[in-house]
Amino acid sequence: MNIKQAKQEIQNTLRAYLAKDELGNYLIPAIRQRPVLLMGPPGIGKTQIMAQIAQETGVGLVAYTITHHTRQSAIGLPFIEKRTYGDQTFSVTEYTMSEILASVYDLMEKTGLKEGILFLDEINCVSETLAPMMLQFLQCKTFGNQVLPEGWLIVAAGNPPEYNKSVRDFDVVTLDRVKRIDVTEDFAVWKEYARRKGVHGAVVSYLDIKKEHFYRVETTVDGLQFATARGWEDLSEIIIAYERLGLKVDRQVVGQYIQLPRIAKDFANYLELYYKYRRTYHVDDILQGTWEKITVSELRSAPFDEKLSVMGLILSRLAEASKNVRVQDELTTALHVALKFFKKKVGEISDHGMAESPRVILEQMITDRQNVMKVAKDAGQLDKDTRNLSMMEINMLSEYKSRLVDEDIIDEDAFEAVKGWFGAQVERRKTTAQECKDMMDNAFAFLEETFDQSQELVMFVTEITSGHDTSWFVEHFGCDAYFRHNRELLFDETQNRIREQIAAAKSMK
Repeated sequence: MNIKQAKQEIQNTLRAYLAKDELGNYLIPAIRQRPVLLMGPPGIGKTQIMAQIAQETGVGLVAYTITHHTRQSAIGLPFIEKRTYGDQTFSVTEYTMSEILASVYDLMEKTGLKEGILFLDEINCVSETLAPMMLQFLQCKTFGNQVLPEGWLIVAAGNPPEYNKSVRDFDVVTLDRVKRIDVTEDFAVWKEYARRKGVHGAVVSYLDIKKEHFYRVETTVDGLQFATARGWEDLSEIIIAYERLGLKVDRQVVGQYIQLPRIAKDFANYLELYYKYRRTYHVDDILQGTWEKITVSELRSAPFDEKLSVMGLILSRLAEASKNVRVQDELTTALHVALKFFKKKVGEISDHGMAESPRVILEQMITDRQNVMKVAKDAGQLDKDTRNLSMMEINMLSEYKSRLVDEDIIDEDAFEAVKGWFGAQVERRKTTAQECKDMMDNAFAFLEETFDQSQELVMFVTEITSGHDTSWFVEHFGCDAYFRHNRELLFDETQNRIREQIAAAKSMK
């Protein structure tokens, strides 16, 4: 299965393991809760989906790469304990708590979460001395004298032997005690993820054209050479950072992430073309509605790959603008909830003469949100987007508090003041939404003039639909051109399906 299907299966497993009967007991007893063994090529997102599952289900996450551990750190150190059996005293070997299990208990103490996922990566690459203990852990959920707390799902991940020479095979006894999920790379699933995470447009459009370069592992005279999903995503991060700093991403930089020379060279050449197309076709001008006739004629007569690249540039900018609107919308919603709470607390001051001032209320609201962020981080649930949104909300509340201090507002007038400042955020959301809507309208107008009703426009509509942020924007703010083309596309699909059915019926006669 692909990584998206594997994620859903692990979520379903977690739900089943955490389900309880009417007496509060787990429906599946701990001894029957098989660890999940997630096997698949490196760099396809096995580790990332663990954090996503923890965040989406609200459980804790403790993650370890097991190859970093020795027998002592994983199991604990032995010590001598005196025990009396009958009339005799014996020296008995006990073990200190495993660092791994201690991390589980630490997370439970810090966050208050009693259930979670213990993720052990590279499980089949452990050292020879540690291997028996790891197999015991998978079978019995114990390290030395200590047992993993109830309510914790073990997920172990490993790579097949063709990708890693140091892997060891599991015996039948172990395999018969795990729930094995084999996962393979899938570009369509990764592309959906890439759009959502803002992977650089050049990476997405290049792989759209050359899907066969998405994931490759080759054995050569120079050793293993490879391009992986992880490599493309990390390359995207460095491209974005280099662009912001005005630095050039050349073939050497690409080769540091895409370690298959011919693909690295090919992408480096494409990246230069990508930048050239951005300059030649003036994508920002297109989105502002100020394109030239020569731009239309040049793109209309361009090779198909070039058309795809330019559409990729347009889609990338629309996705960026749509995400900005979504973030502003989420921030506005969060601040609106905070404002309602602030109004209530300020009203209590007026009604009951409480000692708290509006500034103190805001300070406490800020502290509460910082604590929520810390708990989410400790629990392994804090992704980049959630962190950024929380920080923006905290910054806005801090700004409101500072303005109350600067303008010396200390009574019930504080709510009206903050409400007025919040109005600026509402206007900001409205403005960014209108700007994005104009960009989308202009993009459709340009492509209609360039391609009329050709396959390129169908592909563009499809990409808008499949894009996480662009589809969100259309759903919430609309786009007449999109809806018009989408209806036509659905109508054409229906016609084609009817024609195929008629043709099939005729062939049966």
